[in-house]
Amino acid sequence: MRIVFAGTPEFAANHLQALLDTPHEIVAVYTQPDRPAGRGQKLVASAVKQLALARGIPVLQPVSLRNQEAQAELAALKPDLMIVVAYGLILPQVVLDIPTHSCINSHASLLPRWRGAAPIQRAIEAGDSHSGVTVMRMEAGLDTGPMLLKVETPITAQDTGGSLHDRLASLGAKAVVSALVGIEAGTIEAEPQDDALATYAHKLNKDEARLAWERPATELERQVRAFFPWPVSHSTLAGDPIKVLAATVREGNGEPGEILDATRDGLTVACGEKALLITRLQLPGGKPLAFSDLFNSRRELFTPGQVLGR
Repeated sequence: MRIVFAGTPEFAANHLQALLDTPHEIVAVYTQPDRPAGRGQKLVASAVKQLALARGIPVLQPVSLRNQEAQAELAALKPDLMIVVAYGLILPQVVLDIPTHSCINSHASLLPRWRGAAPIQRAIEAGDSHSGVTVMRMEAGLDTGPMLLKVETPITAQDTGGSLHDRLASLGAKAVVSALVGIEAGTIEAEPQDDALATYAHKLNKDEARLAWERPATELERQVRAFFPWPVSHSTLAGDPIKVLAATVREGNGEPGEILDATRDGLTVACGEKALLITRLQLPGGKPLAFSDLFNSRRELFTPGQVLGR
């Protein structure tokens, strides 16, 4: 089949790499325009663009697919199928109708749970036992299309947003390749989603990553894992910002945010219920460090009785 691929981040690049190892022809790649990044704010190509250029595939980066010029450019490619993975642009119905076999999408959740922008992190944050990838036919609605294939994986007590992302990227790439076999053979059947079971995975932001110490420690522990490596849970200590990179739940009572204890094992902070044992921290201007290293060198910072978040 003649395939047009649309995607932007590393998650999508994993899928593109798997497709390049199939007999199908990737006739073009669509990706978001280059964005400024880093201290110098230089324009940086997406992971998908970098892979496509390395493999000699034409790359298109329209700002929108809502104008007739962009739509005519896509139609001229005469695609049999368009595969969309974390692209970042809305595809209007006229675009969805261009490929012979429509457009399919690989979405990092077990739909209809966690439609939207941040399904991986929201699943961990909510305490879900499983996550996965759903390959679906695309509709004009947000992640509402009929499902072609699902694969799932347990969410472990050690999973972070980063580790689950990497696992789902691998699973999703294999799932899309499997779905292509069924689409080409005409043997795959689409299953409608039950809209009554849908939940929405709101986009992440740095403000919500602030640790609200009045919440139960179990919820904050899940937040710390879900928001690593981005946007990273944070608080303040003596007015200075700190990043909390790893933590576990332990017994303890006190004013929410109060330092109950500090040892080489970690920093114990009271929560609304129980306490959080912080085992990895980053201080302003410093590197991420195990708390045991900080305790050895900066013990005076972590006096019991101080309240984080003030």
